[in-house]
Amino acid sequence: MSIKILYIEDELSLGKIVKESLQRRGYEVILESDGANVMQLFKQANPAVCVLDIMLPNKDGFEIAAEIRAINQEVPILFLTAKTQTNDLVKGFTLGGNDYIRKPFSMEELIVRIENVLRKSDKTPAPSTNHIKIGKFRFYTNRQVLANDIEEKKLSYKESELLKLLYENRDGIIDRKNILDLLWGHDSFFNSRNLDVYITRLRVHLKEDDNLQILTIKGVGYRFVLG
Repeated sequence: MSIKILYIEDELSLGKIVKESLQRRGYEVILESDGANVMQLFKQANPAVCVLDIMLPNKDGFEIAAEIRAINQEVPILFLTAKTQTNDLVKGFTLGGNDYIRKPFSMEELIVRIENVLRKSDKTPAPSTNHIKIGKFRFYTNRQVLANDIEEKKLSYKESELLKLLYENRDGIIDRKNILDLLWGHDSFFNSRNLDVYITRLRVHLKEDDNLQILTIKGVGYRFVLG
């Protein structure tokens, strides 16, 4: 049985990317953007962990956490916050939060923190898939290896995470800014230039399969075409 996450995020483009990334890793994700709807979803879904943005329309993450704790003392709560003031963080923990992560965040950091609060609550995340079939290649995500029938290529950590993100969003266009936020934690000029380098490297790695393309959508981002 997959681990169920209640994920509350009012930035819909980011929410969609994070949801799909978590789903590809075996989690079941319920995404909601309006704070007013959260408690009804919480009662219906009985999630294993709650990931709450603090700044939400109609009801903020602090209010939601207090209401959750009034009826459930055990479910882990992870706050997403753009706030850095100590008193805000203290308030979150006082209301029953188990952990927090500052925005912008990388997917890897979010997953590590989710797995950490799940372990502390004696819940085990769903096992990841052994490998992903991408055209003529087998992508071993845990080993960071891209293999075909002839050879294996060891990818760097960033190459592996970028390929994973492109594959997870293969049905649409993924914004460049979202890639930078999720993999580097910030969309600075320096990180943007690094992204260009890693896109070029992945294109070289995948060139043996003519059906695989990483298309640049000018001014927007990328589309991963599997042929």
